[in-house]
Amino acid sequence: MQAPHPTPRESDTQACESDTAACESDTTTPESGTTAHTSDTAARGSGTGAHAVARGPARVAVEVDVEAREALVQPLDAAGAPLGSVERRPLADLARLDDTGPRWVWRHHRTYRSLLAAGVRIGRAHDVELVEGLLVGVDGAFGAPHGVAAAVARLRGEPVEPDPAPEEEDERLTLFGRAAPDPAAVLADVVAVHAAQQARLAADPRLRLLAAVESAGGIVAEEMRAEGLPWRRDVHDALLTEALGARPVGWERPPRLAALAAEIEAAFGRPLNPDSHVEVLRAFARVGIELPNTRSWVVRKVDHPAVAPLLAYKDLARLHAAHGWSWLDTWVEDGRFRPEYVVGGVVSGRWASRGGGALQIPKAVRGAVRADPGHVLVSADAAQLEPRILAAMAGDTALARTAGASDLYAELAAELFGAEGARDKAKIAVLSAIYGQTSGDAGVHLALLRRRFPAAVAVVEDAARTGEEGGLVRTWLGRTCPAAQPGDEVPGRARARGRFTRNFVVQGTAAEWALILLAELRGALHRTGNPARLVFFQHDEVLLHAPEGAAAETVELIAAASDTATRTLFGATEVRVPMDAAIVESYADK
Repeated sequence: MQAPHPTPRESDTQACESDTAACESDTTTPESGTTAHTSDTAARGSGTGAHAVARGPARVAVEVDVEAREALVQPLDAAGAPLGSVERRPLADLARLDDTGPRWVWRHHRTYRSLLAAGVRIGRAHDVELVEGLLVGVDGAFGAPHGVAAAVARLRGEPVEPDPAPEEEDERLTLFGRAAPDPAAVLADVVAVHAAQQARLAADPRLRLLAAVESAGGIVAEEMRAEGLPWRRDVHDALLTEALGARPVGWERPPRLAALAAEIEAAFGRPLNPDSHVEVLRAFARVGIELPNTRSWVVRKVDHPAVAPLLAYKDLARLHAAHGWSWLDTWVEDGRFRPEYVVGGVVSGRWASRGGGALQIPKAVRGAVRADPGHVLVSADAAQLEPRILAAMAGDTALARTAGASDLYAELAAELFGAEGARDKAKIAVLSAIYGQTSGDAGVHLALLRRRFPAAVAVVEDAARTGEEGGLVRTWLGRTCPAAQPGDEVPGRARARGRFTRNFVVQGTAAEWALILLAELRGALHRTGNPARLVFFQHDEVLLHAPEGAAAETVELIAAASDTATRTLFGATEVRVPMDAAIVESYADK
């Protein structure tokens, strides 16, 4: 299946450009018909004005020689063809090269990690491995190896080997790991793969924009890692002590967990290990209660004195294991939590994290995320993002007008049910459309939504139908779902795949919107000289660390970036995505 929207023409409009890495200066936006915004990049390279800088190459490929602490750089034209020879430069010199406004071409955004460590911040990038992952997905091979070595093998018609594990990449960035590949050879491969990618992207402005914003995500991910999320060890320790009791010695249970374990044993009348689901199931079986598993929602239905302490134990044990004192010792250093963000780590394009559970910070320890003295945290969430994205994708004018309201569900309730207090019904109707729920009241509410907004419902139902039939569906910019697997034609699995593809087109497009938001916000901070820094991102939420005096302007920049992201992605639309912002001292106060 093609993308659920018409293919845009190159002549429609210019894409958002920017030295923020959001988009290409020579790319067209999908539907907007107007220039999205202007960056200071063009002004810097225009050759006019007292501070003009001579325009350099359109692109510069770079590979870091870790042992020599130098960078190998290869100037490129816009199509990716080499201009002149490879140069060796000290890492710090790359900051001067960036003043000419090139798009940096690198193997993976971890290259940027080395540049940041040398004090170099760049504007725009093309991440060869992230883009290769997008392209193999378009070809129906989602999840196939997409590292530079694999891409080169495909170009040469050679067998493709699996990508190296992330741990091997970590070693490669250190001076004391195993020997790194020859930087000159890696750079040559990056140049060759990039040129092939440029040839493919030239024919598809949507996919070209996706490549640009996916690469921008890599920039933001590395900068957030370098900046770190402010984290108070003393507050975290106090929160753990309050919840679990004093820090235990060695492998002992914290006092509160030990007390709950004793309560559980007393309730069953025999010793058992509450961390063992096998022992817990056997204990319930001995008292005549057969359970399929020990998940909380299953245990909660049981009438037995062991249930309350067991549920409390499970919650606290999860906190102790995932964000307890060992986590604190491992992940928080110098007052900062620096996780590794995995751009596009989820099939829909959402991010994941490697180590530290960055995207699953429990409420119990959020109070430890505190701004430095003289600073605040600015937290903002996109309100009802996915329904608004669906309205814009469908071009459903009636739903788009509704999606311009500050509370979409309340507005829908008035339209669909004509009564106050029906907001929950409207929410069920929309989520049923996006996630495919039809049981209970969901089916009735969905039928109302279908009659009132047929174009919007048709987008997700067409995607579901294509998925059930084994086809491919794509997001607004062209991220492609995984291909059907043998056995997916069986009715039950076919319906499950249809539910997945129904949601994929909306959730994936929402992830694209969020990438543009990040890039636009980063650029706006730079252009205005605002000292706030992005320190956390999760799906539709951003968190910035800002001096107190810059907080109000930061809120305004977030709102403007949201509007620009919507306009860049969809052009002229009545849809708005409000960003509910709060200025707080602690993440727990948001």
